[in-house]
Amino acid sequence: MQILRRSLLRLLAAFVLIAQAGLMAQSPAPIAGDARASVRALFLSDIHLDPFADPGKVSRLNAAPASEWPAILSAPDSPTRAKEFDALQEACPTRGIDTPWVLWRSSVAAMHSDAAHARFITLSGDLLAHSFDCKYKALVPGATSADFVAFTGKTVQTIADTLRAALPGVPLYVAMGNNDSGCGDYQLDATHDAFLGLVAKIVAEAANLSATDRAVTERDFAAGGNYSVPLAGVPHTRLVVIDDIFFSGMYATCSGKPSTAPAAAQLAWLAGQIAAARQQGEQVWVMGHIPPGVDLYATARKFANICAGAKPQMFLNSESLAELLAQNADIVRLAIFGHTHADEMRLLTPESNLTSARAQTARGVPLKIVASITPINGNRPSFTLATIDPVTATLTDYTVFMASNSTGVATTWPPEYSYSTTFHEPAFDAASLATLIPTLQSDGAAKTAASQAYLRNYFPGDISSAIQFAWPEYACSLEHNSARSFAACACAAAK
Repeated sequence: MQILRRSLLRLLAAFVLIAQAGLMAQSPAPIAGDARASVRALFLSDIHLDPFADPGKVSRLNAAPASEWPAILSAPDSPTRAKEFDALQEACPTRGIDTPWVLWRSSVAAMHSDAAHARFITLSGDLLAHSFDCKYKALVPGATSADFVAFTGKTVQTIADTLRAALPGVPLYVAMGNNDSGCGDYQLDATHDAFLGLVAKIVAEAANLSATDRAVTERDFAAGGNYSVPLAGVPHTRLVVIDDIFFSGMYATCSGKPSTAPAAAQLAWLAGQIAAARQQGEQVWVMGHIPPGVDLYATARKFANICAGAKPQMFLNSESLAELLAQNADIVRLAIFGHTHADEMRLLTPESNLTSARAQTARGVPLKIVASITPINGNRPSFTLATIDPVTATLTDYTVFMASNSTGVATTWPPEYSYSTTFHEPAFDAASLATLIPTLQSDGAAKTAASQAYLRNYFPGDISSAIQFAWPEYACSLEHNSARSFAACACAAAK
């Protein structure tokens, strides 16, 4: 309908303008949650560390081992840094500025202070900067593909090393994102990929695993970017990590060929891991990068008239991932993703006619989208400190810490808001989201305190969030994860 189409057009315009909007600070909120028997965890996503922020240092970085990178990156700026960086941005256009070393160093210092009691860290993908391959080729002419893979590996190693130094002994669980590749954005080889083979050892080492689990993790990650490990501090719970780039419609091999086989293989592997966990009486967390569901921005950009039969643009090329998780909602306690750079929530509900009784009873899988460290979209960097019930493996609460500026210079990281005190729900679980989300959907004008809080915190640092221009449609996307169910909800809201 025309009303829906106008809403989506306003959303598109808002996304274009939001990166230029002034960033406004919000009142900090205290860390909430019952700590009597709880486990703390640090959630990170979309770091997009940019080792090219000072082009004059890149030749030294290229020649040095990862252990020397912090010293090189911490050295004074090259005299021509600003001029060379501007030229690099022009040669390899991006929509903004990714995370330079000074901002990452500030982030890590804040995590050392605020997340000192974290039992584990999750990093839900996109460690490498945007246009990583273009920038490397521009600054290291004549480099081979093996040289490039080595440079990407050293970037991942540097991130892992700095996090482990800030929180010694704390397991770090890493997922890969669409920018994490040894060949190009959304490109990866499903077998014998040099990047995955190199990073597998870094990922397995960072997770602080037993010798047996480490060997299995290295093998599985090298084969497909996925692995399954016991979740530290949460008994009888397994973290299953996937590289869901294979589910994206933009996915291609390093030679540029599209392929659906890797997604099918990964879905089968994930189903096997969930089945094994069920047999062993374990609970499950699942972490990836690109979330399932509707991509409203891309839908608006396509000028899709959904109510006239056009399909909304989905984040993934298949709804099978969301359906698999929802069908196992009785043991899948949480899904963690990133990619949007925003602070979001979802509830994955089963939509198949073959919905199992156990999935119906469990009501769905709560999904947390973790906001980014990179400020490339105009948002302020943020990280999330979570509180978990170790008995039920439930995310009971979380607090978002947001940078006072996007530079890392004289930056402070105060708490921005806590889920429990903002939305007045006892936990970030299926039952609570099944109550909260319908209240957001019923508030078409986004006037209630809950809707206003969601708008305020969705895009860290921006009080006039873009999604206010299509709030009814966005609210539909919080639990309608298929194209069909989303269209039915959005068109009903537009009447």
